[in-house]
Amino acid sequence: MRNVTRVLVGVMVASFVAAVSVCAQTPTEADFGACNTEGRAAVKASTTTPLTKDYVRVESARTDGAAAWTTWVGPIRMESSDPQLTGMATDGITDAVYQATYRACMRRNGF
Repeated sequence: MRNVTRVLVGVMVASFVAAVSVCAQTPTEADFGACNTEGRAAVKASTTTPLTKDYVRVESARTDGAAAWTTWVGPIRMESSDPQLTGMATDGITDAVYQATYRACMRRNGF
């Protein structure tokens, strides 16, 4: 009986460790670049329909940028309260289509 319990506990711990390692994946510069490229293309083609929260973030960035956004490395990467917008280029801050496309790209890539 003890061996069965040990095996079950071992399997549960291994499953938990595997789940945590999958969730711990962080985006790379290549991920940021690909999603920024996709965001710029969507703005030109107007292929994405933004959500209400995209419009709210855009309005916040326009009226009180310091409260909603902080610069990481010059004008290249941004940090947001929405983790799927981390790494977004500054030219997307005030465009809801860009933000929606960037967020969808990050989500599709597992972030």
